Amino acid sequence: MVQVKAIKAFSDNYIWCISNEAEQTAWVVDPGQAEPVLNYLSEHNLTLSGILITHHHYDHTDGVAALVKEFRDIPVYGPRHSPFKGITHCVSEADKVTVYDYTFTVLATPGHTLDHVCYINDELSFTGDTLFSAGCGRLFEGSAEQMWHSLCKLRALPDECKIYCTHEYTQANLAFAKAVEPNNEYLLSYSDEVDALRAKDEISLPTQLGVEKQINPFLRSNIATITDELPDELKINLDLNEPWQRFAGLRAWKDNF
Repeated sequence: MVQVKAIKAFSDNYIWCISNEAEQTAWVVDPGQAEPVLNYLSEHNLTLSGILITHHHYDHTDGVAALVKEFRDIPVYGPRHSPFKGITHCVSEADKVTVYDYTFTVLATPGHTLDHVCYINDELSFTGDTLFSAGCGRLFEGSAEQMWHSLCKLRALPDECKIYCTHEYTQANLAFAKAVEPNNEYLLSYSDEVDALRAKDEISLPTQLGVEKQINPFLRSNIATITDELPDELKINLDLNEPWQRFAGLRAWKDNF
């Protein structure tokens, strides 16, 4: 049986562990720290078989060297032309990666960084810092237009697809989403559900794409009214008839929210 479990790292990161109980092996996604992974593997009697990397930021990659030292010759999949030099198997748009019963298609998703990729299939997808629950990553390297097109790629997944992102940012993202859409009843109800989960120190992930289409203002930038609450000073120089420019306005608002 293949399972996906969260290994907590730093203050709000999740390193996703894909494990095969029958084989007693596992893969991890974006190990920013090695110690929590090593502890988890030891506790569950698992041997590491491979690593998936979505982008080069330290909180997604700093654990790789120690893990490769402990489990020699394991593959490290990650984006081609990445500044991170620990990748052994470079991947690009439309490449396939097989992990146990799952075959993932690689999506190039520039925006947060230029090298960012996601690993997707119709059942579950690892979206790194591109798509969060109720949010998306900051634009450190790419443009708003690039990020919008990346989100549109993910938006084409089935509504039932489980979205495994890397950070527990959901409550903060929902606070912003409610400022954008104060009358979105589905959003308000979902926010209450997440508050209840977090009050019990339970994680809010994975989410589902169908849920995100209802609550995530960035994914909803195709809706003409999504910028109705956007502060006037952020509307300057934007053509709000263009979805990617609506997205740009929302992203700029969130950056200082």
